[in-house]
Amino acid sequence: MSTTRFPLEDSQLIHDLHQLSKKSPKLVRSTVYSAPSDPSISIRSWKMNEFKYYDVPSPFPTLARGLFSREIPSGDDQQGEQTYQIVARGYDKFFNIGEVPWTDWSSLSHHTGPTYTLSLKSNGCIIFIAPISNSKLIVASKHALGPQGVAETHSEVGHRWLKKHLADKGKTEEQLAADLWEKSWTAVAELCDDSFEEHVLPYSSEKSGLHLHGINKTTKGFHTMPTETVDAFAEEWGFIKTPTITFDSIPDVKLFTDDIAKTGKWNGEALEGFVVRTHVVDAKHGSTSRDACPPYPTGSSFFFKVKFDEPYMMYRDWREVTKSLLSKGISDAKLPKSKLKRKETRLYVDWVKKEIKHNPSAFSEFTRGKGIIATRERFLKWMETDDGKKDLTLESEAPPTTKEFGKTIIVPLAIPGCGKTAVSVALASLFSFGHTQSDDVQGKKSAPTFIRNVVNLLKNHDVVIADKNNHLRQHRESLREAVAKMDPPVRLLALNWALDQPQATIHRICGDRVFSRGDKHQTLRADTLAKSHEDVIWQFIRSSEDLADSEVDASIEMNLEDDLEQAVKRAVAGCVSILGLRQPSAEEIDEAVLKARNYAPQTKKPDNKKSKKKDEQPTPRYFGLLPEVDLHAVIEKRMEEAEAKGGKAFWNALVTENRVTQRPHVTFVHKNSLPGAVELWERCAKLHSMVSPPFFTFALGHLVWNERVLAVTVDDFELGGSADGGQEGSEFVSTLSEEVRKSLHITVGTDKDGISPFEAKALVEEWRSGKRSGVDLLDLEGVTARGRIKGLSN
Repeated sequence: MSTTRFPLEDSQLIHDLHQLSKKSPKLVRSTVYSAPSDPSISIRSWKMNEFKYYDVPSPFPTLARGLFSREIPSGDDQQGEQTYQIVARGYDKFFNIGEVPWTDWSSLSHHTGPTYTLSLKSNGCIIFIAPISNSKLIVASKHALGPQGVAETHSEVGHRWLKKHLADKGKTEEQLAADLWEKSWTAVAELCDDSFEEHVLPYSSEKSGLHLHGINKTTKGFHTMPTETVDAFAEEWGFIKTPTITFDSIPDVKLFTDDIAKTGKWNGEALEGFVVRTHVVDAKHGSTSRDACPPYPTGSSFFFKVKFDEPYMMYRDWREVTKSLLSKGISDAKLPKSKLKRKETRLYVDWVKKEIKHNPSAFSEFTRGKGIIATRERFLKWMETDDGKKDLTLESEAPPTTKEFGKTIIVPLAIPGCGKTAVSVALASLFSFGHTQSDDVQGKKSAPTFIRNVVNLLKNHDVVIADKNNHLRQHRESLREAVAKMDPPVRLLALNWALDQPQATIHRICGDRVFSRGDKHQTLRADTLAKSHEDVIWQFIRSSEDLADSEVDASIEMNLEDDLEQAVKRAVAGCVSILGLRQPSAEEIDEAVLKARNYAPQTKKPDNKKSKKKDEQPTPRYFGLLPEVDLHAVIEKRMEEAEAKGGKAFWNALVTENRVTQRPHVTFVHKNSLPGAVELWERCAKLHSMVSPPFFTFALGHLVWNERVLAVTVDDFELGGSADGGQEGSEFVSTLSEEVRKSLHITVGTDKDGISPFEAKALVEEWRSGKRSGVDLLDLEGVTARGRIKGLSN
């Protein structure tokens, strides 16, 4: 072999990655595979921490996303030190418009130059094809190649398609390897095969296979071939060509993509977006921000993305709501309001519920990635029928009107700590609404009394606020039934605080508010010692039932994270729009907010429980940290991308059988560990009892599983920046033993009843100690979260 095949700068890059990986293993990692075409050759795949691609300056010696190397055996080079060869090279990491400063439209106009080639963003899995000699090659996915102990991996399916494409052209792998070897090229394609794995957009049998969208020089620097070369190569070797279009300026690119965004279609077909291929030039006159400069040298190839929300994101929403309905049941699934904003999606939900009920066999493989596109196509076909068009028209939002209704009941949907009473007080002050609170009702049968109070107030008010959490459907149904015979009909207007954030985030926000209001409530008063009010909030979070579209006549969507002033303004805007009221002045709103802030109930229910001393307070079962992260979404996304199909099957089974933990937590110490862990228990108890507990941050490292349990490892646990309680938090981190750190995890779920969640701890500890027989894992690639230490009872 010629030494020209192993340029010094390429070898130095791999050397630098080895050194960086030893120094910072969480920054750069690598995995070694045997080349399927020659098992005697070891191929190393390099993986960078995804979040660090955003940093400037970059902590990496390369920005390649997808990089494979091999060691050159001694005798193949004339240098004294170990020589490395870059075997396959992906594109440099690139970003969507506005995702980083240097992909702002203004920055792009200053720092990039013509031409701009827009290539269709294929909706599949990236595949690299590269030579390891002049007669043998490898076919790899983004970070892996060859068999992985599952039925078939992405790289194996890609290799199968490559053989078919070559056979159709009368070519061989040896010929392709020789061509790529001579030119030092890596072919980059997208594997699109719905028979293997469905994504969002469909691919017919004619369009299934490897869509060639790039050819890179297999070198340290990022140099990609022009479209003409790529298309000619695809034609020669049988790949499917990727459609492209070229423009001469950034304004032209923006004008074209803005027009496409109106429909989300190009040449009559839905698309996810475009990859724009250009190059870096010197900054033009007028550039004002150094931070907006791309982190690439002048002259280098430079990519960015333009992605479209419609209809791609709508199709994704349909897939996700269907999975929720299948896993949690038609009646029990709580569909996030954020996914139901489009009238088409609301109509899809009604349609698919009927389909699941009457044709369940059509969804038998849906959670395993099969039947997704067929279901969508059936719905789209139904939408073209007279019934579909009629229902879509009915689903469309009509302009606000008060003519068809007489009076209105404002129905808060909330849990303690959302701010419903404060907002209600402000609205009643601004508009002279009737206002009655369920918490003011004394006696055992408070519910019927509350309903009577609402109806009585309607006699003298056009609008009445039914101030109750109303978090259960039966609460809303009772209000509807109470006014069902009134003529003209009474409108139900929801103030909806949707619980569409991670449960730990909801609990923290609402718990802090209940704690800060102290005893200014009829019943739920802050427990400053044991914080028992937090258990009440958990009960509400778990039992709350999402608002269905048919339950109320109109809805004002509130935001849990709004402060009081923001929440009042949001509610006011909704009332003005829906009820046709006069817009209050800023001064009037300020006065109403002040009144709400100073509000205190006139009556309080007596506390039946006698005040307990400190040593009589109920003891938590354990102390744990509640991660403020949507763990289900994190795992779902990673499993969708992953090649570990055994893990996918386990995960899908957990979801389908509703065995995913409802409240993810990281246990630090359990009461069963006492008295041996008294010191750790007391430190946790101190953090739990603080008025302003500190946040801790950590990384979700790996999904780890066997045939019985699935867990997530917790890494890099540390204090989350400056905050109240920082000293106590810092001491807690510094005194945490290595033994405890190695055991930190989140139990995601167990295979069946009778398997203790505690097995996850043993699984993680064994995996960390190197005992990995029978254990599978999947890197979560840098997902981070935060949370607080809490005393928990269940």
